[in-house]
This record gives sequence, C-alpha cells and structure tokens, in this order.
Amino acid sequence: MAYSSHIITWQAIELEIRYNPSYCTMLEGDQAMAHIEVLSLKPERHPLPITETGYKSHFIHRITVDSYGDAIAFVMAWLNHEAKSSIWQAYQENSRQGELF
Repeated sequence: MAYSSHIITWQAIELEIRYNPSYCTMLEGDQAMAHIEVLSLKPERHPLPITETGYKSHFIHRITVDSYGDAIAFVMAWLNHEAKSSIWQAYQENSRQGELF
C-alpha cells in the first residue's frame, strides 16, 4: 500500500503527515507494522515536541494507530502528549522571550 498524505495545523504550525499502514507486509494482525512521517512545513522544519529538526520518521504497530482512529488522530495525540514535557515547555518559553546567550 502506498503512503497517504495529510496536511494539518497544530499550534499554528502546518504539518504534513505521511502514513503507510502496511509498511512491513511480512507481519500481519496485531504485529503489522506501519510507518508515519511528520514534517513541519510552515514554518519550514520548525521544531516539534517529537523532533528538534521538524522531521520525524516513526515505525509503529498498525494496531496502535488504529486504536486512535487514524494517523492524524494518533499524531495529534502524540504531539499534545509530548507538548506537556518540561523540555517542550522550556523551548516554548525561550521562543517567546528570546534567548540572550
């Protein structure tokens, strides 16, 4: 199966989500592996709570993605969860204030 591509906006950042639910055809059922790519488009390569570079490639069991409904819902939940981390919170605060050093 080919990748599907979706454009979403998360916290004013435009993202592309690419998803292949059948990345590894040798595994089936609960072991089936999927592949998700997340790329920040606008601003280009903007850091995200799941990646400092604005790009993330992630292999995951398809059943996990399916439990969220689809890849978009999974990525949104992933971003929202990781956005609660102290590292992301510090990054956000520094971005608002600007770093002096």
